[in-house]
Amino acid sequence: MVSPDQNHLLNAHSGRLRELAALIHPSRLAGHLDGLLSEATVLQLQKTPRLQQRLAELLLKSEEASNGTGWGRDVLLGHDPRRAALLAGSIWHARSVLKLVSKHDVAILIENIGAEAHAFSIRHLSGAVATTSIVDPHKLSSQIEHDGHACLGAWLKDASELDRVRVLFRLPVGTAAESPAAEHHNAASRLLSLVVAHLAGEAPAA
Repeated sequence: MVSPDQNHLLNAHSGRLRELAALIHPSRLAGHLDGLLSEATVLQLQKTPRLQQRLAELLLKSEEASNGTGWGRDVLLGHDPRRAALLAGSIWHARSVLKLVSKHDVAILIENIGAEAHAFSIRHLSGAVATTSIVDPHKLSSQIEHDGHACLGAWLKDASELDRVRVLFRLPVGTAAESPAAEHHNAASRLLSLVVAHLAGEAPAA
């Protein structure tokens, strides 16, 4: 017979798995399901409450993840990992961001990375890593996203397996978070501490 306390823990863990399943990027699930399923079908499966726990368990293979041990607060406080990556990448390339003066170029950059990341980079100019200027706003946007994801992946190397996968599963397969370079490992802790402090200043994400 399951005690009330055990039942509460089981229900809480099931709820966490369902929440995670709803956030997993479809490309992560596609590799574990029938390859012939369309993205629309995968999304539909993700939204089905009775399947969500099974889908999460399919990806969370470690015993720690499957039984809920150590399932604490999200290391990104529930915030979108791509947003965190763009914030980190914006600091990395802050010198180039500051040098964009054309209204047209700035508008393109903001369209690609968001006004928040643009302002964040200028505010943290002293933390910039890249020394080579990128003058093309499209290329700069791409590099901000690449280096930001790489820093996020490097930062997660020091996290528990559960904390790491809870973030990475919300990103599409193939981002730079999966293959950070040595330079990203060197800067990750410093940049992500600024990002997390910024996110912590907001109300927790839903």
